[in-house]
Amino acid sequence: MRFLAVVLRHTSRNMLHTWKSQLMTLCTVALSVLIFAFFYLIYYNALHLGEELGDDLRLVVYLDEDPAPALQEEYTRRIEKFDRVERIEFVSGKAAYERFQAQLGADADVLVGVPDTFLPPSMEVYPVRSLDSLTRIKRFSDYLLTLPGVLKVQYGKEWIERFYTFIQLMRIVILLSGFLLIMTTTFMVAHTIRLTLFARRKELELLRLVGATSSYIRMPFLVEGALQGLFGAGLGLAALGVLFSWIRLQFAGPAALTGVPFTFFPWPILLAMMAAATLLCALGSFSTTRRINQI
Repeated sequence: MRFLAVVLRHTSRNMLHTWKSQLMTLCTVALSVLIFAFFYLIYYNALHLGEELGDDLRLVVYLDEDPAPALQEEYTRRIEKFDRVERIEFVSGKAAYERFQAQLGADADVLVGVPDTFLPPSMEVYPVRSLDSLTRIKRFSDYLLTLPGVLKVQYGKEWIERFYTFIQLMRIVILLSGFLLIMTTTFMVAHTIRLTLFARRKELELLRLVGATSSYIRMPFLVEGALQGLFGAGLGLAALGVLFSWIRLQFAGPAALTGVPFTFFPWPILLAMMAAATLLCALGSFSTTRRINQI
């Protein structure tokens, strides 16, 4: 307990003596966390959007004739063997006609005299709603075309490809911003700790002369780096929370965003980000204090 009190006292004194560089490091860490978390929040919501997709995420397989029950079972077995699906619905030509008639509503009279078998039977395949299914849906469509009796496969090809391209772009941006976060946090903390070490090198020499171990001397600087990461991450995520609230307030009215599941990070992700930033800054401090005997 006494050792902890001494470490905290030395840490607070270090941070007060170099408050200008501490403030700059804190702002840099906060900005880096804010940039990374902002893009990750967009990616996080895009993943949930992919999971919340409705009937748009389906493949309509047109057949040359209504499949018999045995053939329906064969279709189901082969499809489920190829990939996971939520459900498979078989729509006869007559059922497709009735559905089309219901969609026309008051204009259904245009179908007068048209045979109720003019629409081909179909099979509607609903993949599991996830981003992973989006990445495989083109391959899924190509496979369905190989099944016997299949005439054509339709799905929302254009918007799915655009959505998948956006997700891939966001992954690259997240990787780059994550690399920026790692570099800035470790470098800035290491630089700040190095300045503190040089400013207190005479005091450190006296501590060595009275028998202080390297671990005893190093500990306050490690705590200092960890606190910079913790406070910087907390400040960056708090700024993101304010920005998120402002954006939701600005776009609360437009109908374009109605029903869009745009949510903030849950607590486990927030805590994980803060822990990661704390660890990175502590590593930056450790990389500098490793050479403490050379100062």
